[in-house]
Amino acid sequence: MKFRISTCLAGMALLAAFTIAPTRLTSQSVQTIYKIIPLNTLGGAFGGGSGINDRGWVTGFANQQGDTVSHAALWAGAPQATDLGALGGPGFNSAIAWPVKANNGVIVGISDTAEDQPPADNFSCYPFYATGSPTGKICNGFRWANGLMTALPPFPGGINSYATAVNNRGQIVGWAENDVQDPTCDTSVQTLQFRAVIWESDGTMKELPPLPGDSTSAATAINDLGQVVGISGACGVAVGSVSAAHSVLWQNGVPMNIGDLGGHSWNTPAAINNLGTVVGFSLPAGQDGTLNFEAFLWTQAGGIVRLGKLLPSDIRAEALGVNANNQVVGLSVSAANAPRAFLWQNGVMTDLNTMTAPGSQFLLFANDINDRGEITGESLDSSTGGAPAFLGMPVFAGPVATGQAVANEKQIGSLSDKVRRQIRQRLGPLAVD
Repeated sequence: MKFRISTCLAGMALLAAFTIAPTRLTSQSVQTIYKIIPLNTLGGAFGGGSGINDRGWVTGFANQQGDTVSHAALWAGAPQATDLGALGGPGFNSAIAWPVKANNGVIVGISDTAEDQPPADNFSCYPFYATGSPTGKICNGFRWANGLMTALPPFPGGINSYATAVNNRGQIVGWAENDVQDPTCDTSVQTLQFRAVIWESDGTMKELPPLPGDSTSAATAINDLGQVVGISGACGVAVGSVSAAHSVLWQNGVPMNIGDLGGHSWNTPAAINNLGTVVGFSLPAGQDGTLNFEAFLWTQAGGIVRLGKLLPSDIRAEALGVNANNQVVGLSVSAANAPRAFLWQNGVMTDLNTMTAPGSQFLLFANDINDRGEITGESLDSSTGGAPAFLGMPVFAGPVATGQAVANEKQIGSLSDKVRRQIRQRLGPLAVD
């Protein structure tokens, strides 16, 4: 479901080259820029930072050599990736697909097991793996701590589970199948109903129900107060769409509809901070049947607020991470199908590529931001044709003269077939390739 529920679809085309217009700085202006540090993969061409906590730990995925297998990865204070392994063993896939904000050393994600999936069942995990194709293996959420990965079970009678986030109290959220044959499922790919779940620190499971009238729910994030956000809707195909008919906030286990931009699918909260600020993406009215959703921010006091897109002509924007200062990061996709990372703060959305140090790699996605303002996501290495994870560290630049390369024009050369496939996998069908 993340990018994060939308990111799991296939079929996008990118322009072979695109240019981000520069931001011209006035003489003696002062700004914060970002030092961009590319993060190593596990031998492949691709990786992605999905979360960054206040210890500076970046978590996400990294491909192995050949880019046919991806593993959940941890970058703890260095570009070198730590392979967290997989429940099924070295040759099986795993990933961390949503922001993990906890500072307690617990990491959660998804992993294939060595057991075969029932025929025609695909569940939610495979779009976040290297090839983006069904693996045929049962997938479970995992909990990783102190070098040990353990499976998080489904509800009784279910087969698959998915873990998205954990808080500093050790509460893990996600979604899990149960034994109900849900008539709202698309039985060509999904047979069993799934419901949002909290795996408590003692191992017990608690269901988070959908809104009245809905059959399905899924939890995407949790804060340290135990507030949970996610989606409510129909079973569908377990990768968003109609399962994300409504954005919800659970308080004490009770779901509340937090509103949307008028569409009837793809309404997805992606993150919640300890202030209760929620960010995500929502389909505007009149856009049903498309993936043209927009970034939003929600608060109890102000309700849902449209954050917009980098340019009015952009076709999609997603808010994916938020910190305690209500700084928001995400991506915006141009009319030429080019994704660019953004930072939203104080009511203004800015292309992060206009805020990076000279020589930086181009930033495709920004997935999370911690309370120090450090950012992670996925970048483009035009020299190798790869797309590794990155760590962006804010640096106070001091006086910056007009014309300096701080807000340099970014030229992107021809994209390799591998990069095109990776972006199609993450952003979904936007145009004909």
